[in-house]
Amino acid sequence: MQLSKERKKELQEQYKLMKPEMGIFAVINKSSSKYYLQVTQNLKGMINSTRFKLDGGMHPNKELQKDWLEIGSDGFEIRVLEKIEYDEDESKTDYTEELELLKMMWVDKLTGNGITLY
Repeated sequence: MQLSKERKKELQEQYKLMKPEMGIFAVINKSSSKYYLQVTQNLKGMINSTRFKLDGGMHPNKELQKDWLEIGSDGFEIRVLEKIEYDEDESKTDYTEELELLKMMWVDKLTGNGITLY
């Protein structure tokens, strides 16, 4: 299927306007209820990347990686914990501070409820 130059340009513009969902997700060990938390400006992409790294034995968190390989992917759940909205100010593109604050809040919330983190 050949796309016309106009259609290709239109699709590229649409892609640039798309804003991926951002927030925090957890990789949860179902047997130990241990959580690995990750914040990102692209939830779908980072979840796919994390799963790929874990399946390939390349995840930077060695403890999580060891458990993943021992238990297998069925022993884990990947869950989006919270999403954050984009600022109405279209010029804002860096949400690092908001994401780090979100992670600190979730760490406090989970550890306050007795949940262990990787």
